[in-house]
Amino acid sequence: MKRIARSLILILPLSIASISSAQQQTFTANPSASSVAFALSGTGHEVKGTFHVQSGTIQFDRSATKMSGLIVVSAISGESGDKGRDKKMQSEVLDVPHFADVTFAPQSYQGTIAPSGDSNIQVMGTFTLHGTPHDLTVPMEVHIEGSNLNAKGKFVVPYVKWGLKDPSIFILKVAKEVQIDLTLSGTLQPAT
Repeated sequence: MKRIARSLILILPLSIASISSAQQQTFTANPSASSVAFALSGTGHEVKGTFHVQSGTIQFDRSATKMSGLIVVSAISGESGDKGRDKKMQSEVLDVPHFADVTFAPQSYQGTIAPSGDSNIQVMGTFTLHGTPHDLTVPMEVHIEGSNLNAKGKFVVPYVKWGLKDPSIFILKVAKEVQIDLTLSGTLQPAT
């Protein structure tokens, strides 16, 4: 009986460590399969466009609802289909020469990430725009199938409130907030 008790005492911590590490995973975004779409309403029109996801790696722990990592979006990649408008957005609003990247660093999440299938979570983290960090919560729909993970989220960026230039001129007015649709696709692996 003592021998069994000793064996259990030795095996239990290893089993707990094994279960804990099985809960930790790393998601690596595939930039060519990921995107950031934006929509900005204005006087009599709506501007739509995209930005390019440059890179992204997120570590998460199912047992502790913790996250870490970074999603990096290239500010100069913004395209709306109008070269003049895009140049103004890149130089005057985003100030790309000084702030080349827009980033999101997740820190935690609410909800449950299922090992496979669909999950809905709220991701809390730091969104850095124009060099200034802002707390942000992003609702995400996550789909896991084998080693593939797809995540979609929609959120609003109050860019004028956050200190960026209002591109409105004379009678052509645009909204002070921009709607963002984030799509991340990539692979999932156990954390190392």
